[in-house]
Amino acid sequence: MGSYGFQVQAMGVPAGLAVPPIQNQPIVKEGTIWMPIPPSLPNCPPGLEYLTQIDQILIHQQIELLEILTGFETNNRYEIKNTLGQRVYFAAEDTDCCTRNCCGPSRPFTIRIIDNLGHEVITLQRPLRCSSCCFPCCLQELEVQAPPGTPVGYVVQNWHPCLPKFTIQDEKRMDILKIIGPCVVCSCCEDIHFEVKSVDETSTVGRISKQWTGFLKEAFTDADNFGITFPMDLNVKMKAVMIGACFLIDFMFFEHAGDNQQRTGVWQ
Repeated sequence: MGSYGFQVQAMGVPAGLAVPPIQNQPIVKEGTIWMPIPPSLPNCPPGLEYLTQIDQILIHQQIELLEILTGFETNNRYEIKNTLGQRVYFAAEDTDCCTRNCCGPSRPFTIRIIDNLGHEVITLQRPLRCSSCCFPCCLQELEVQAPPGTPVGYVVQNWHPCLPKFTIQDEKRMDILKIIGPCVVCSCCEDIHFEVKSVDETSTVGRISKQWTGFLKEAFTDADNFGITFPMDLNVKMKAVMIGACFLIDFMFFEHAGDNQQRTGVWQ
């Protein structure tokens, strides 16, 4: 590696001849295995090339010791991995202390998603909105930017008396996909699934699943694990918006888990 100041010569290769680099190898940084950097693609926002190669993502929220011991709400942090366990992105909430602890899970937030080069490739922005279906004119919404400052899509909550429902829209506010959750967003010892469907809701094309993490973790922390599946050929911008939808669902329904006030549906 050139960054170490020397070159390693392969056995059997005469000195002075360049050794071709090994392509598509995982990158290890500070003990973390990152997904190999894919080649740049035309018409693909920089940093989203990773999403062209995967149809499933795992999101692991990191446990914050200070939050467990004191109940003091800290900025959330997440690892975003592929099915091989390689880190694709790292996500970090950027919200001030007063907003976090006064507004709780209903807080407006900015989440910055970075790649293995340290570049911010996706920005998620959630404004302060109503969290109850009693006020259908001001329901939840999230904007997805890639790169930061360039909107590529939106997640919009739809009013429904019983079900959590959302619409995934592109940058022109055109409806692309629907997300439909269960009537009761609460479970014990099992995963909770939000189905991703076509706009007419006749076919299922993917899923966002909140994974059961065990009694202790569920009872004493709000650190959650999620899985997202989507078609391999889905537009990378919509894949990024689905990641944003997962974060919005986490804040709306599962951020209370550690203080026994978890929402169980659209009315609570």
